[in-house]
Amino acid sequence: MGKTLFEKIWDRHVVRTIEGGPSVLYIDRHFIHEVTSPQAFQGLQKRGLPVFRPKQVVATADHNVPTLHQELPIREELSRKQVDMLVQNCAAFGIDLYGLGHPYQGIVHVIGPELGVTQPGMTIVCGDSHTSTHGAFGTIAFGIGTSEVEMVLATQCLLQGRPKLMRINVEGKLREGVLSKDIILYIISQLSASGATGYFVEYAGEAIRALSMEGRMTICNMSIEMGARGGLIAPDETTFKYLQGREFSPKGDAWEKSLAYWKTLHTDADAIFDREILIRAEDIEPMITYGTNPGMGIGVSQQVPSLSSIPEKEQGNFRKSLEYMGLRDGQPIRGQKVDYVFIGSCTNSRIEDLRLVASFVKGKKKAEGVEVWIVPGSKQVEKAARAEGLDRIFEEAGFQLRQPGCSACLGMNEDKIPAGKYCISTSNRNFEGRQGPNARTLLASPLTAAVAAVTGKVEDVRAYLNAG
Repeated sequence: MGKTLFEKIWDRHVVRTIEGGPSVLYIDRHFIHEVTSPQAFQGLQKRGLPVFRPKQVVATADHNVPTLHQELPIREELSRKQVDMLVQNCAAFGIDLYGLGHPYQGIVHVIGPELGVTQPGMTIVCGDSHTSTHGAFGTIAFGIGTSEVEMVLATQCLLQGRPKLMRINVEGKLREGVLSKDIILYIISQLSASGATGYFVEYAGEAIRALSMEGRMTICNMSIEMGARGGLIAPDETTFKYLQGREFSPKGDAWEKSLAYWKTLHTDADAIFDREILIRAEDIEPMITYGTNPGMGIGVSQQVPSLSSIPEKEQGNFRKSLEYMGLRDGQPIRGQKVDYVFIGSCTNSRIEDLRLVASFVKGKKKAEGVEVWIVPGSKQVEKAARAEGLDRIFEEAGFQLRQPGCSACLGMNEDKIPAGKYCISTSNRNFEGRQGPNARTLLASPLTAAVAAVTGKVEDVRAYLNAG
């Protein structure tokens, strides 16, 4: 019997399996940041342990950093303390740090791929749930807790139970105005926010193969929003072309050797999954969420579901969610007023995302009363945006181009959405308070966010793509 892509990578990394228990899994790359690493380093210091393989650890500052005036001392006390501790710990333990001011600094799940640190066939972990992003390169990548961060720092291994396997095939061609973000929001709306619990998901099919690497990263990034442990996509020529020549990609003979291995990383024809799902690409329209979990999503032309369409046991939470969002069941989502637009996060802050937004808003102005934040995912993305003149397009439209960081994705740093305000966000979570206390979040693609920025409301971008 053949093997799935997951099984090929997993089997290659199992050190040993405990009978009736988890496996000891070797970890190739460990990404760390300022929020979930201090306690782990403190644990090592208490036990007098070194970092076992510091050259396999990459650190950056991203979650709790300001996105304005990064050249100045950090004003917010907790942020300053966390960043200072990261600097001290990386120096003490010999770990490469791309901190504020470094040309490689940025969101951890953006810099790993763009630097070529993320490579097919790897096992990758980070103390952040959206580590699944790296699965776009054909890796087993997943988030871990602080105690596990310490375990990997100390041993380069992790105790891990083997998940069930699911394949989601997205066949056919996407319609105009539909992006990778719409694909994953549609999938989650069909499966629910817990529909893939216990599984590792492989995405396959014509529509997935047609995506750029940036688009694939968006898909894998949100795998955990349907409960999955992670998601991955088989590497192909698109993957290899993306990686070739990047800073830490293999070079010369090492590239050829790596490429030969990477080309074996695909699911065999006779491999078996625990569950398979078929999605038709033509069924997907631009998507937007209306509730307080990513599974509460609808097409932009649709209405908020009626209470009667919700299973009785879920109606209480449904009512609570709509009350928080200030929406009514049965109302059209199109036309809903927005106050803020946030284009950024590890989901949609890459140069492709910024180019797409800039191409749409060029020559247009933001709607009166709407504040628009464009937050690049890394210093390299910011540099490219400025070199291409995207900064001028944003400035002329009334948008604010900030500096790299997680920003308004998680309400941890200074970039919070005020209470009661509506924000169309290209990030990955719309939980209560996620973007700030009592903030109301509508998740969408960069294109849907862009049209909201210039109209001041939720609109169907397809109506604007060929206009004038």
